[in-house]
Amino acid sequence: MRRREFISLIGGVAATWPLVAQAQQRVLPVVGLLRGREALPLNTAAFRRGLSDSGYSDGNNVTVDIRVAEGKRDQLSELAADLVRKRVAAIVTNTNATPFAIAATKSIPIVFVTGSDPVVAGFVPSLNHPGGNVTGVSFFNEGLISKRLEILHELVPKAETVALLVDPDFFRAEAELRELDKGGRALGQKVVVFKASSDREIDAAFTAITEAKVSAMLVGLGEFLSSLRRQIVQLAALHKIPAIYIGRQYTEAGGLMSYGASTPDAYRRAGVYVARILKGEKPGDLPVELPTKFELVINLRTAKALGITISPALVARADEVIE
Repeated sequence: MRRREFISLIGGVAATWPLVAQAQQRVLPVVGLLRGREALPLNTAAFRRGLSDSGYSDGNNVTVDIRVAEGKRDQLSELAADLVRKRVAAIVTNTNATPFAIAATKSIPIVFVTGSDPVVAGFVPSLNHPGGNVTGVSFFNEGLISKRLEILHELVPKAETVALLVDPDFFRAEAELRELDKGGRALGQKVVVFKASSDREIDAAFTAITEAKVSAMLVGLGEFLSSLRRQIVQLAALHKIPAIYIGRQYTEAGGLMSYGASTPDAYRRAGVYVARILKGEKPGDLPVELPTKFELVINLRTAKALGITISPALVARADEVIE
């Protein structure tokens, strides 16, 4: 090889070194996914799908950093502060985590996914014009309590008394109870409330529910109860109590039936919102999205085990039947 050609070759390789180094040092935007308890695989997969549908792939041009407080509320503040220190591009929260993220930053975009009314909860001042750095998706689970009670009444029409298992530490528990009381009065049903905020208290609550001789039950809102859904479903089966739950995570764990907005769909839409923010839109300009997809899921295997016959009309209305 001639000396001039060799020098040209070396010069060309040297010229590419900065480009290679730049590619290796390219920092991807980070999106924090903050939860008080478990991050359900179905929901995180749906969130990533929303990002992907909008041109963002986890590990390719964005990084999703999942933070879970494992049920310790005091850790939510620390996890939120750590995400802020890392200057993430956005923080995605559920109901319990949202107040901690809002307290931690007034500049980093926050996209919540909540079953509560975000205006009443104080997350945003308006659904159409949230303003500031916060927006998100709400599936208004509180407003569906009366509907669940109505479906339960259709399943067990002669039930005079039904139970509600509620987490008293859930910050929207009082609103949940008010909505249920309204629905109970409309149907002429007596609703007895049983409280549990630990796994031992859930065992005790089911003992009390059995002693109260209720005919059916509803399981309330909140991340805590959802995280112990297998225990709750097993106890309902053990005590032969027909129950309705807030979402498919319960029926997939063996629960009798559930009714609610599709949580995976809400997380998918949150992923789309995060993508829009990454592309330059401001969260305060994005209206809070409301539920568009509701699901009635019935587990016929559980009905058979409980000795319950579900009417063909109710089965026909179901969006999914587990057989």
